[in-house]
Amino acid sequence: MAKYFTVTTPETGKDGKTRFHKVGVAFPQSENAKSHMTIQLFATPINGELVLFEPRSDDTDGDPVTD
Repeated sequence: MAKYFTVTTPETGKDGKTRFHKVGVAFPQSENAKSHMTIQLFATPINGELVLFEPRSDDTDGDPVTD
């Protein structure tokens, strides 16, 4: 399991392609915790939809692959 997940929100462009905008980060809790995950948002998605990705291994900022 990843140490953290990138929290994104999808947006469909005029070209019909979906792009994911980073809006936060999610951290899995330990096995003995009562909660499953802690999510920290630094932006509020206006569409109300969140998508979690494991961070890319070739990128230091953790942004997901969006191609």
